[in-house]
Amino acid sequence: MRSSSQVPIESTPGCIASAVNVLGKKWTALILRDLLDGPKHFCELERSVGKINPRTLSQRLSCLEKQAIILNRNGHYELTEKGLSLMPVIKQMADWGIKYPTPQ
Repeated sequence: MRSSSQVPIESTPGCIASAVNVLGKKWTALILRDLLDGPKHFCELERSVGKINPRTLSQRLSCLEKQAIILNRNGHYELTEKGLSLMPVIKQMADWGIKYPTPQ
């Protein structure tokens, strides 16, 4: 339970919603995880992400490009500075997943 003296998590209304707008779609965090290793072609991402439908991958990549999280340079998708700034969040998600794994 939160005490009244604690600082609120959301210092600016809507900031969590902004993050969820980027990371809240299925597969997006895994795409970003895989791009942390460096630029990748579409087919490399398709293999590394897992059972993602090619159409869904294309939609996610397009959305991430529009948000300036990634860019497509000659068929290679790579993280922008804005995308790299999400890596601590992805790392925290990984740490949480280690601590509380999904039952298989």
